[in-house]
Amino acid sequence: MPIPEGSGRAEGAEPGRWRVAVLDRHSAVGQPPYLSRPDGRPLARRDDLRIQGATGQVRCVDVSGRTRWTHAFDGRPNAAHISGGRVLVTTDSLDYTPWGFLGPALLLDLADGSLIAELRGERGAALRGGRFLLGLQGYDFFDTWQHDRDGATTDSWRSCGHYVVGSGIRVVETDRRHPTESRVVRLLPGGVIERGPRLTDSVAPRPVVLEDGTILVLDAGVLRAVDRGLTGTVLAELLPVAADKTSGLVSELRLDGDRLTAVVAEPGPGRPAAYTVHTWTLALQRRDAPTRHT
Repeated sequence: MPIPEGSGRAEGAEPGRWRVAVLDRHSAVGQPPYLSRPDGRPLARRDDLRIQGATGQVRCVDVSGRTRWTHAFDGRPNAAHISGGRVLVTTDSLDYTPWGFLGPALLLDLADGSLIAELRGERGAALRGGRFLLGLQGYDFFDTWQHDRDGATTDSWRSCGHYVVGSGIRVVETDRRHPTESRVVRLLPGGVIERGPRLTDSVAPRPVVLEDGTILVLDAGVLRAVDRGLTGTVLAELLPVAADKTSGLVSELRLDGDRLTAVVAEPGPGRPAAYTVHTWTLALQRRDAPTRHT
C-alpha cells in the first residue's frame, strides 16, 4: 500500500554537511549560459561507446571512431540516456507543431539502433535494467512517466524537472509558473510524491550532485543544499532575486573538483536581449573538514 504524500523536513532544520566560501566574483555584459555551450560533445557515453547527434540522425560510435550504427529521423537530438541495452533520445522538431518544437522521444536498441518505441517527453533519465524516466511540462502537463525496456508505462507522477537518480529518484522541479510551486521532491512507487523544500525560481538550472548524494541548487541567486532526507540548507546568498523578479533570469551551476562556478544572468530593464552576467567561484568543503586558506 503506498504511503501518503508528505512533506520533507523544513529548510535549515539542521546545519548540513557542506559549506562554501566565495573566492572570486565578477560581472560583465554578455550572453547568458544557454547561449554559450560548446558543440560536439557526445549526447551520452557507456564503456567504449558514444552516442553522437546531428540534425536528422543519431549515431553510435566506438572509441576507435568507427560508426556502429546510424538512426535517421526528421528532427534534431538534444540529449540521450543509456541503460540495459537501450538508448533513449529526446529530440527537437525542425518545424513548429502544436507541441512547439518538441520532437518525439526515441527508444532505440543499443546494439543496432533500431526503433523500439516512439514516446513523448522533453527530458529524460536512465534507470537500471533498460528503464527510463520521461518528463513533460506545458499544455496542462507537469508529469513524469516511467517506461520499461519496451516503452510501456509502468508508473507516473505529477512532477517534472531535473532528475537525480541513485538510490531513489529526486526531482528539482521546474514548473515555469509565476508564482512557482516548484520544490525538490522524491518520487516513490505508485505515483506518490514526497515533497521537500520550496524553490523561488520556476526554472532552476541543472543541479550539482555531490558524493554523498547532496543536491546543490542555484535558486534565484541563492545556493541551496538538499540532502537525501530532503532537508534544505542555504549555503550562500549570492544575488538573491525576489520571486516576482525571476522572469528572464538564466542561471548555471558547475562543479570542477572542489570548486563551484555559479552564473546568474540578469536581463536588462526594457532590453531582454541584453544581460548582465554575474559569475562566482566558490570553494566547496565538508563541515567536518579543516578549513583551507587560499
